[in-house]
Amino acid sequence: MSEHNYNPDVLSCIANLSSDEVFTPPQLANRMLDVLPADLWSNRKATFLDPGCKSGVFLREIVKRLDNGLEKQIPNRQKRLNHIFENQVFGLAITELTVLISRRSLYCSKTANGKYSVCEAFNNSQGNIHFTRIEHTWENGRCSYCGANEENYERGGELESHAYPFIHTNKAEEIFNMKFDVIIGNPPYQLGSSGGDSQGSFAMPIYQKFVQTAKSLDPRYVVMVTPSRWFAGGRGLDEYRSEMLSDTHLRELVDFPDATDVFPGLDISGGVSYFLWDRSHDGPCNVQTFIGGVSSGVVSRRLDAYNVFVRYNTGVSILEKVWPKGVDVGKSLAVKVSPTQPFGLRTSYRGAPTAKGLKKPVVLRSSEGESWIARADVPRNDVWIDQWKVILGLAYGERGAFPYWITSSPEILGPGTVCTETYLVIDRFDSKAKAKVFASYLRTQFVRFLISLQKYTQHLYSERFSFVPDLPMNQTWTDEKLYTKYGLTKDEVAFVESMVRPMDASDE
Repeated sequence: MSEHNYNPDVLSCIANLSSDEVFTPPQLANRMLDVLPADLWSNRKATFLDPGCKSGVFLREIVKRLDNGLEKQIPNRQKRLNHIFENQVFGLAITELTVLISRRSLYCSKTANGKYSVCEAFNNSQGNIHFTRIEHTWENGRCSYCGANEENYERGGELESHAYPFIHTNKAEEIFNMKFDVIIGNPPYQLGSSGGDSQGSFAMPIYQKFVQTAKSLDPRYVVMVTPSRWFAGGRGLDEYRSEMLSDTHLRELVDFPDATDVFPGLDISGGVSYFLWDRSHDGPCNVQTFIGGVSSGVVSRRLDAYNVFVRYNTGVSILEKVWPKGVDVGKSLAVKVSPTQPFGLRTSYRGAPTAKGLKKPVVLRSSEGESWIARADVPRNDVWIDQWKVILGLAYGERGAFPYWITSSPEILGPGTVCTETYLVIDRFDSKAKAKVFASYLRTQFVRFLISLQKYTQHLYSERFSFVPDLPMNQTWTDEKLYTKYGLTKDEVAFVESMVRPMDASDE
């Protein structure tokens, strides 16, 4: 086909409207549909629901498959399409705009009973793609359904409320008054909250509420694509993570650490993944990760082997060697790492340019360099001031292709120093020599790989170090020594080094 005859699919070209209106490329929608049993497409009684329609791509691709699968049962094309549109595919749009886009995608008309609609079965304009504006239910400044901040989302009628019908009811089963065989979609991901924009660390996830509501309706299958941050972190996602990891109905989990592999041009920290929840399945989950578009292979495994989901199958085999009797957090670096604000000093705190006039001055390390403050102005951990400290940046994120650094380069602070919450104190020592050995340990690809198994956002916390063994600093640990100590195979070593970029020693 010449480029002059090429007619692109408009749904592969459409731009995302906002952080919560992330349109699904047709290629991804079809990958997700492929995990469903093939016999669904020849079942004239099978019903499908997209509870968060934005472009209508899932419903459109479902209709294509049913159109082919039901050809022998309903030979007349128009009757077949009428049956599919009227009885099998349903959607809930998330805004007034997306309901029009979705109907246009599905019915080829913004109204289901319009002159140009490809369905002749409807006598109303909405068909089976509904949108009803509803409002949040405020209790003590928060929506009791989704947790939205009243200050940000009490907008009046002139703006979208972002109160999505599927998750703003205690009776979701009454929305269409029917049972669904398949609930599939790409739900809204998050709401912004006071103190941060919708793309930042203060954004509040809501996709988990769509998943939980979908499962509560007890369909045969649930297929959804969401951010992967729930694997190990995410604000307010601890309960959801525990539910998902212990859910033996999860049959397939397909993970993309780099979201651009399936959402071209879209930056989603931590990547994205989709899953198949199968009501009849009770067992391990088939897990595969795509790196640079290449599958790492499918491994059937339990998801609750660790307190987080370990996204790389090779990572599981390595952890089993590092912790053959199970992870013992008390023997990991997690117990050594400081809390945020290790000295009680906020990121914006700054001292004086010189020590002149300060009683017992100490050096303050901040993102802008060094300044001076009085020792009495350090709110906590006074004893740490006189120790050698190894620090890492609290927030460190990278974009682009693998391999990553995972953390910032470790720095050594000598006695008489403190730092703002821009940094975490990873450990403390009584000599510079031990601090240097420890800093070299943190620079190894092996240690940073173990951190990466817990780190799905840019922020570091003590929990991110719970897979890293707290080894004695009586020798300089190199990657080669660590690979030998834990018996890594050549393939495991190659995997670690493909995921984590080498880090040169900094001047100390």
